[in-house]
This record gives sequence, C-alpha cells and structure tokens, in this order.
Amino acid sequence: MTAATSHNDPGEAGMTLLAVMALMTLTAIALLAAAPVIQQQVQREKELEAIRRGEEVAEAIRQYVVHYNGTRLPDSFDDLLEGLPQGTKTRQILRPSATIDPLSPDGKWRLIKPEPDTLAAFARRVQNYNNGMLPSNTSQILDRYSILIVNSLSSSSEIDEDDAGDNDFEVVTDNAPFIGVASQSRARSFLTYYGIEKHSNWVFTPLFRGSGTATFSRSGPTTGPGRVPRPPRAPRQPNRN
Repeated sequence: MTAATSHNDPGEAGMTLLAVMALMTLTAIALLAAAPVIQQQVQREKELEAIRRGEEVAEAIRQYVVHYNGTRLPDSFDDLLEGLPQGTKTRQILRPSATIDPLSPDGKWRLIKPEPDTLAAFARRVQNYNNGMLPSNTSQILDRYSILIVNSLSSSSEIDEDDAGDNDFEVVTDNAPFIGVASQSRARSFLTYYGIEKHSNWVFTPLFRGSGTATFSRSGPTTGPGRVPRPPRAPRQPNRN
C-alpha cells in the first residue's frame, strides 16, 4: 500500500493568513469605535455615584444642624459618622462610603464653608435653574446660614460656567465648619446637576431645597407666595448635539 501524502498549497496558507489579519483589523476598529461609548458610560456611572453620595452628605448635614438647633456645624466627616444621640442610643446619619468622592483624585470632598463668597455662585445657578426664583430652606433653622448669601445676590448678574473665580477655589478637606461639600475635580461633566455641567460647581448642601420662594432682608427671612419647582434629585444628560 502506498502511504497517503498531503501537499500544502502556499497560496491557500497565504489566503488564510490574510483572512485572520483582516478579522483582527476589523475587531480592532470595532473596539476603537466602542471605546468612547464605554468611556462615557464609565464616566456617567462615576458622576451618578458622586451625586448619590453628595446628596447623602447634604442630608446628613441637615440632620446634624437641625439636631443642634442651628448652633453647630460639623467640622469634619467624623462628626457626621459618629451619628446623633437619640435617647440612650446613637442614630447613624451617614455611611462611610459617602465620605469618598469618586471624582476627586484623592477621593476627598472639598468642604464648603458657610460664606457668601463660596456659596453665592451656586445659589445663583439654582436661582437661574428655577426661572429666577431661589427655593427656600426646608427648615427655618437653616436660614441663619443662607441669609447673607441671599442678600448678596444681584438679580442682574449672570454666572459663567468658566468664571475664573470657580477655578481659584480654596481646597479644604478637614477641620473646618462646613455646610456642604463639592468635588475637587475641575472637569466638565457628562451629566448635569441643577443645570450645572462642571464637577467643581456641584455643591451638595441642605440649603435651598424648600418648596417656597425665600426672600431675605436684614429683619429676617420671609417666604414668598406660591411654590417653585424643586430641582430634581436625579441628574439630566446635557444636549450634546
């Protein structure tokens, strides 16, 4: 019997190699095309998590301030993590995970002091978002921290997202009384928060979350007639067309 022999055709081998290379090229092109979409999705999830955690911090600050009848502000996250006394027990008001900012390189929130220079720009953006009306506070106890801010606003001034003052903010992450937090990230955002498209301008504070329109004077706060639309907790995607 004669043993069977096989003959490899160099032309067929070359065609197979070309087909494999073409498939690899198409796969690489598909991955490159999908990369921006994947990157946007990852960024969107990070921003959503930052908003969730920031809202949790704002609510913890509100509970802390109301508990002490407006006489105290937290000086650090430790004050919030320790919770509040409730009878013989302690009521927890903040999860440890909320103290980490997923957008900041070092994971630390920037503490927002109760000062007009720090909060006036954010208050103006909230006012613009609500068609020129600034929401009141959910509790009059918080009014003592917003009265100077509201009185410093000028209805004729406009806020530019690229305002130089927003880029020169002071970074304080501990040992300072604070009424809110913000990210250290200066990047543009994929999502919007109160219509704001810049991470460092997202201020998470218990102020300006009421359903009425607050106006302040030197004699004290008053609530204007009617109701204003409360900015949604869930962010909206900006129009990128």
